[in-house]
Amino acid sequence: MELESFLLHLALEPAVLVTVVQARGSVPREVGAWMAVWPQGQVGTIGGGHLEWDAVRQARERLASGEGSTWEHSVTLGPSLGQCCGGALRLRFEPVGPTQADALRKRLAPTLTPLALFGGGHVGRAIVQALAPLPFAVHWIDSRDGVFPEPPPMGVQVEHSDPVQAAVRELPGGSMVLIMSFSHAEDLDIVAACLQRQRAQDDLPFVGLIGSRTKWATFRRRLSERGFTAGELDRITCPIGLPGIVDKAPAVIAAAVVAQLLLVRDTAAPA
Repeated sequence: MELESFLLHLALEPAVLVTVVQARGSVPREVGAWMAVWPQGQVGTIGGGHLEWDAVRQARERLASGEGSTWEHSVTLGPSLGQCCGGALRLRFEPVGPTQADALRKRLAPTLTPLALFGGGHVGRAIVQALAPLPFAVHWIDSRDGVFPEPPPMGVQVEHSDPVQAAVRELPGGSMVLIMSFSHAEDLDIVAACLQRQRAQDDLPFVGLIGSRTKWATFRRRLSERGFTAGELDRITCPIGLPGIVDKAPAVIAAAVVAQLLLVRDTAAPA
């Protein structure tokens, strides 16, 4: 969303793109973080505080001067900036205009983690809403007609699949999976399809099932009867969501689940 907002505004007037190109120690944003600055506005963030305020000042001074060259600036996050992070950053300041929009879209587009969400109910809708600003490519799947909002959420792929578990075969490798259909029978079939895929391809880094420990105990017994081993079943996460959050409101469940997804994603990412 920030990128599209940047590119839409860039069609109206040039900007300075500020990008973190080096980072050392404790810093507010990672390499690749960016913001775009205009005389009267900005999109994105490199971390806020005096660091960002000073970067905005420099960018606007350059816009006012009309000079078009790129430059870099090293910053130590110490007392002189009123920040005590202790790290250091190198920022690149790059004047950009509308003719560069396509190249900027390719360069700045975030890497999206594929996520398959089975179930279009209240919790599924809340999770899709919570994921909207985050770097996930959401594939939303249900066996029922008419369950998805019209129009579907921007950037979300919706699919009617009957039987619903058939969609598991076509998921892109590396997909995280959340299972919360309208029926326990469907949930069981989807989990079984995920286990079969893990056995064949081992390419689903997270498979989470909504429900209680009692539900999972029942599912575990039934899946064991289908021939899945204890080791295979241990790779299913149920209940889902960060532990200790007991509120069952859909928005609260969504917040706990999305936080768990981010934690799993970042733990699995290479250092």
